[in-house]
Amino acid sequence: MDESGYKKGKSIPTSSLGRAARLFGTGVQLGGNYLSHVTRRAIAAENSSSRLHEANAATIYHGLSQLRGSALKVLQMLSLDTGILPEPYRDRFQLSQSSVPPLSFPLVVRVFQQTLGKAPSSLFDTFSHTAVAAASMGQVHRASKGDHQYAVKIQYPGVAASIDADLAMIRPFASLLFQIKDSDVAFFLEEVRARLKEEVDYTLELSRGEEIAGASSHLEGIAFPRYYPELSGQRVITMDWMEGMHLSSFLATNPSREVRNRAGQRLWDFYHFQIHSLRLAHADPHPGNFLFQPDGGVSVIDFGCIKEIPSPFYEHYFSLIQNEFRKNDEKLAHLFEQMGILLPDDTPEERALFFSITAEFIELLARPFDTPVFDFSDATYFEQIARRGEEIARMKEVRESRSARGPRDAIFVNRIYVGLYTLLHSLGAEVATRGVVNPD
Repeated sequence: MDESGYKKGKSIPTSSLGRAARLFGTGVQLGGNYLSHVTRRAIAAENSSSRLHEANAATIYHGLSQLRGSALKVLQMLSLDTGILPEPYRDRFQLSQSSVPPLSFPLVVRVFQQTLGKAPSSLFDTFSHTAVAAASMGQVHRASKGDHQYAVKIQYPGVAASIDADLAMIRPFASLLFQIKDSDVAFFLEEVRARLKEEVDYTLELSRGEEIAGASSHLEGIAFPRYYPELSGQRVITMDWMEGMHLSSFLATNPSREVRNRAGQRLWDFYHFQIHSLRLAHADPHPGNFLFQPDGGVSVIDFGCIKEIPSPFYEHYFSLIQNEFRKNDEKLAHLFEQMGILLPDDTPEERALFFSITAEFIELLARPFDTPVFDFSDATYFEQIARRGEEIARMKEVRESRSARGPRDAIFVNRIYVGLYTLLHSLGAEVATRGVVNPD
């Protein structure tokens, strides 16, 4: 058994029927959880809803961690949105970033042989039988050849072929469980599908990793692994083994505020160089994709999820946080119309509501851009964002809106900022934003 309490995966359902059966079994367990909830509520048991959320979160994570792949990845993404999921779901699904039960070694060898035509033992002097990390789409092993150390990422069997079927299965499941309108789930999943199709293409990840690392080589304190095309393929990618600490281990060393600020500044500069200079960005900013050094250096070790940022969307999105627009209701309303936040058939009441809540939320999220230096350790700022997000998500008018609002491209760009802000808050970093958007 691994540390999360589940056995190592000896097999993963790869057929549509097998995966649907596993998801159906999870649904049956959820039904049992709801029956227990109704029973407890009938006898006035306290904390019945809380127990239901905790039981459902454990059931879903257990079931989908056996499937791995797209279904688990979608729930991981939803876990970043504090306005969608109750805390038990967020906590449990965040395990999918690094603590999914790993594949057994014979399955690893099979994937390796199918991709590269050889067993790991034929290409490396040593190759760890146990994964050093296991997430929703693949797992990482440590290998060596001579004095050189490598990290080898292996994609789970069936992940690439099951994306469309998994997303079709998860759509009604997510809509019912999280009380999100089906139209909103569909809107979300279309963009997720595009990114997942790219994420399972390890040859694309390798080329993008090399591209971004090369373009970012001038950034101080940011390091990247070298990739090895001759030891990589569609479902296997080999790169340098990077030494460093994951965020929790780094923080456990009690680094000074100066060191934490330095690490935070390097993350901020890395992301804004990508966004504003490359017009593409590392779109999976959870802690497992970074390693931290004692001096505040940061290594970026995964480029599976990259978001290309189209020029029209870029102009609209970053206009939203410019003072010229935020302080002018007429210009802001016009921008909302261009972005599909305000719709042509909105009633006057709907227009006023969605203008108000969107402008308010932008004002909150843009606050770091308004000053030369921003202190991300400010807990009240993050509490305010989370509280207001949950209030908006519960509003009847928002939940009953006829269609999804806003551009699809915003889904992953928003995800970048949610993840970046969260990393900087965890670091307790004070960052020179340098007036990226409002230089004056």
